[in-house]
Amino acid sequence: MVTVAAGLGQPHNAFGAVRLALALLVVVSHAFSVTTGAILDEPLARLTGYTLGEHAVNGFFAVSGFLVTMSLMRRGPRDYVVARALRIVPGLAAATLVVALGLGSVMTTVSLPAYWGDPGLWRFIQGTLTTFKSNAALPGVFSENPFRFPMGTVWTLKYEVLCYGGLLAAGLVGALRRRRLGLLLVAGLAVALALAGLRGGEMPKALETALRLPLIFSAGAALFLYADRARLSWPLALALLALAGLLHGTALYPPALFLAEAYGVLCLGLGLPIRHPALDPRADLSYGTYLYGWPVQQSLHALFPTASAWLLLGPSLVLTLAVAALSWRFVERPALGWKARLMGRREALA
Repeated sequence: MVTVAAGLGQPHNAFGAVRLALALLVVVSHAFSVTTGAILDEPLARLTGYTLGEHAVNGFFAVSGFLVTMSLMRRGPRDYVVARALRIVPGLAAATLVVALGLGSVMTTVSLPAYWGDPGLWRFIQGTLTTFKSNAALPGVFSENPFRFPMGTVWTLKYEVLCYGGLLAAGLVGALRRRRLGLLLVAGLAVALALAGLRGGEMPKALETALRLPLIFSAGAALFLYADRARLSWPLALALLALAGLLHGTALYPPALFLAEAYGVLCLGLGLPIRHPALDPRADLSYGTYLYGWPVQQSLHALFPTASAWLLLGPSLVLTLAVAALSWRFVERPALGWKARLMGRREALA
């Protein structure tokens, strides 16, 4: 078995391919609820208690916790903040404006003067960009769809940013140099999630999410902090998933499942026997795919309301990837260029 550090030392990893695959799985998952309005229609919802999209988001947070911890440890807090802001903000701002001002203007059932003059349009832009509000509707847009809101995935960015902030605070106070604290945080969140599952009645979704996503992010961070000792083992990854399956129906099932998924997705990123540049492409379409998948699917359902989820799935994937490529080419890659210039300037001054 190789360590996480040894996996990082290889010429290529598969994190680029893994992130894109996870984003596409979110699109696949939402294809069903977008057409019916029923979350339980999404794949894996009845079998595992979580949708395919939720499992994919779990993978995102594990990879994010791992990679941004590496970024903070290697670059320092100032460059970490610059890198995170330039990776999140430009793509989100562009997507919000494209959807609100472009797509909304085309899809609305009200007149354009009424649409542009409606305060709801500007509240939508403000709420999406400031609080990552994902359940806001646009005037006359998708009014006949089961879900009216046009940017249904941005809510996870709120938890992502909160995790970024928590990690930065831990770095500033020196907690990351005492890596046992990372394990204690993971253990504490896992115990809290298990105890919340012992409450009478079904656990509130907001509480479950507020514990789930930081737990998985922290697990990814802890695996980086212990990169010199943590092992990449496919038998262990499968054993953890099997253990979670055996615990299904108990309060221990959620934390066991989430920790197994965090470890498994990092094994995918670092432990694949194949090392090839194609698995680590320069063009990262995952963020654009994640942002634009929902509005593309909402638009297709509005245009073809009688078409099944399976019929619209193929076109939605193709269109989403095309829009994600445009987002990368004209928004995200230029923003990353600014990141390189800003960091290079600091290094030159130093």
